[in-house]
Amino acid sequence: MNTTESLTRLERLQLGLVEMQKAAIESGKRMILVLEGRDGAGKDGTIKRLTEHLSSRATRVVALPKPTERERSQWYFQRYVQHLPAAGELVIFNRSWYNRAGVEVVMDFSTRDEQAEFLRDAPDFERMLVESGIGLLKVWLDITKEEQHKRLKSRRTNPLKSLKVSDMDAVAQDRWADYSAARDTMLLRTHTPLAPWFCVRADDKPVARKAIMKHVLNHFADPGIARTAKRPDPDILFPFEAAAITDGRLAP
Repeated sequence: MNTTESLTRLERLQLGLVEMQKAAIESGKRMILVLEGRDGAGKDGTIKRLTEHLSSRATRVVALPKPTERERSQWYFQRYVQHLPAAGELVIFNRSWYNRAGVEVVMDFSTRDEQAEFLRDAPDFERMLVESGIGLLKVWLDITKEEQHKRLKSRRTNPLKSLKVSDMDAVAQDRWADYSAARDTMLLRTHTPLAPWFCVRADDKPVARKAIMKHVLNHFADPGIARTAKRPDPDILFPFEAAAITDGRLAP
């Protein structure tokens, strides 16, 4: 058995990502992966698996803190524009401009007018990104209320996870319905043909991570590289459609 044959499924996917990045560096391709989801949905772990063997010089993970006073006076998208990829780069947004459609809505961190303006402008902003030649992939990680409770409890009780604890954890469960409503509005208003949303049922972390890795390869990689990864199970990862809100595919 040769080395390639002995690789685990995860390693095969990671090898595919390495080949994808080699090709992107050679061609100058620019790629953005937007990862959104509830608190505890598994974004950090997904990013760790995705980037484990990628070049640190061609891969950037962007997780911005709350805006400064100066940034609050700027055009909302301005602080994100400076992090867009150059030739050969993959930029992963661990949360993104969609903060304005999620936590800011639930916690009243912005005004209703600002939130309405965002929902109107985000599709145009993303259209400009795509039309400029940037590859854009938007993924929503969805978990059940019970699974979130378990994961947030683990953060509080496991000292190795203490750095993941945030002030938002305290209200994630209490405001579950509000977050669901914000999610639904966000997906319905910003899912477009040029920049569609893909949803992942992420209660099973390893399964969800592998599904996302497969989808990244199928979305960004050249056909010769992408064909090494089967398309993800549609019961786990699927393109958003309004019916998913009510048919059980997205947690209520």
